[in-house]
Amino acid sequence: MIEISFVFGCAIYGIVWFLTLFMVLPFGVVSQDEAGDIVPGSTTSAPVQPRIGKKLLWTTLIALILYAALYYVLTSDLLVDLQLPFLPTLKS
Repeated sequence: MIEISFVFGCAIYGIVWFLTLFMVLPFGVVSQDEAGDIVPGSTTSAPVQPRIGKKLLWTTLIALILYAALYYVLTSDLLVDLQLPFLPTLKS
């Protein structure tokens, strides 16, 4: 079993949140070229409506679920009986 302090937990959640953000960002993106509505002075691959607020909300919800699962795996005794040569020996 691993003890997770508040600061360590926040760091892990931050990593999970940013990884989730980079996975969520491409969903639902329509470029100006695909929509046929090109704003002068911008690139044709720029999104028409990026919907950042909605994506940040989804990122936070998904990251909470992933963090809860990761926290459970790390703080429970699931890894104690795992016999892998590169992992340190964990004692319950």
